[in-house]
Amino acid sequence: MPTPPPLSHLGDMPIETFISEYWHKKPLLIRQAFTDFEAPVTPDELAGLACESEVESRLLIETPETGDWQLKHGPFEESLFSELPQDHWTLLVQGVDHWVPEAADLVEQFRFIPSWRLDDLMVSYAAPGGGVGPHYDNYDVFLLQAAGQRRWEIGGLYDQDSEFLPGKPVRILSQWQPEQSWVLNPGDMLYLPPRVGHNGVAVSDDCVTYSVGYRAPQNGDMLMHFANFCGWQLKDTDRYSDPDLSLRNSSGEICNSDLQRVQSMFREFVEDRENLARWFGRFVTEPKYPENQQEATPEDSGDPVEELKMQPDGILRRGEGIRFAYSLSGGLLQLFVHGHSFNCPLEMRPLVELLCDQNEMSVAQILPWADDPDGAAVLEKLLFSEYLYVL
Repeated sequence: MPTPPPLSHLGDMPIETFISEYWHKKPLLIRQAFTDFEAPVTPDELAGLACESEVESRLLIETPETGDWQLKHGPFEESLFSELPQDHWTLLVQGVDHWVPEAADLVEQFRFIPSWRLDDLMVSYAAPGGGVGPHYDNYDVFLLQAAGQRRWEIGGLYDQDSEFLPGKPVRILSQWQPEQSWVLNPGDMLYLPPRVGHNGVAVSDDCVTYSVGYRAPQNGDMLMHFANFCGWQLKDTDRYSDPDLSLRNSSGEICNSDLQRVQSMFREFVEDRENLARWFGRFVTEPKYPENQQEATPEDSGDPVEELKMQPDGILRRGEGIRFAYSLSGGLLQLFVHGHSFNCPLEMRPLVELLCDQNEMSVAQILPWADDPDGAAVLEKLLFSEYLYVL
C-alpha cells in the first residue's frame, strides 16, 4: 500500500489556515481528523515493543488514595503486564515509527510541517484513570486518539518557573487550573503548541493515544553543537591575534577593540551560509537513538546499486528512523542523511527532493540516477548503510 501523502486538511480546515492561525500559537481540537482510523500497532504489539531492550519505554502507575506515583523504565518482562492494577496506569513507548513501518507511514501525513522538525511517534496505552498528570511540553504536539476515550483538559501557559508537585518521578504541575475540557474518541485529534498546560486521563478501557511530537532543540544545545562543529575545522595555528594592538593606560582592561576581534571571528563562522547549512543539516538529521545504529561493513554487501538495477519493479523505502533533509544555499546543493552530508551537483536536485519528500518510491523512479556517476555514488552510500532499502 503506497505511503499516504501529507494531510491537506485538518478536518475541514486547510493546512494553510492551520499554519497561519494555529501553528505555534494556540490549541486546536479537530473532530474526526482521521475517519475510520485503523491503528498501525495493537496493544499487544505495543507491550511487545516495551519488552525490547532497544526501545525506549516507561510505565507510570498512580495510587490515587495516597497521591503516590511510581515510574518504571523498560525493557519490561512480559509477566509484568499481568501483575498491573486494574486502573490508573499508563504505558508509554517512544519512537514507535522507528520500529513499525506502518507507524512511520502515519507520521508521513504530518510532514506538512518541515520534516526535519518531526521528532517521533509516541504511543501510550492507559487503563481507566491512567495518565501522566497535568504538565506542559516545550514542543508542538498532535494528540491523536487511536482507541478508547481520553478526557483532555488544557490550561494556560507554563514554564520552568512554574510550581510542580515535590518528590514525584515526573514533573506534575501543582497549581493546575483547567480552562477547557473535551473527551476524544477514536479519530479525534488535539493540537497543542509549546508550553500549553494539559492533562489527559483515560475514561475507558483500552485507551490508546498517539503523540506526534516535533523537535524543538534548546538554543544552548545548538550553540554548543555549532561551536564543536566549527572547532573541528580550525587548525592549531588559528588563534587569537592582535597585530593592530595599541598602547594602553591599564594593562588589565579588556577593550572594545579586543571584543570586536572576537566578535569578528565568531561572525565569520555564522555568516558563512554554506557552512551554517552544512552544520544545521547534519544537526537536525542526527539519529534519535545513535546507540541502536550499526554501521555496515564492507563484507556485508556487494554492489548495492547493481543489485538495485536488478529489481526494476521494486519499491525503495527510507529506513525507519532515518532522517533526510537538504539545503540549497549559495548554489551548493547538500543532502543530509542521518547526520551525514553529501555535496551534490545541482542537476541532482530532482533525486534529492524525491529522497527527502517521499518515504517510499518506485525503483523505476530512481534507476535513471543509477547510471549517473554522482547519483550512483550517493545511492551506493545510502543503500550500503541501509538508509534506503528495497521492499
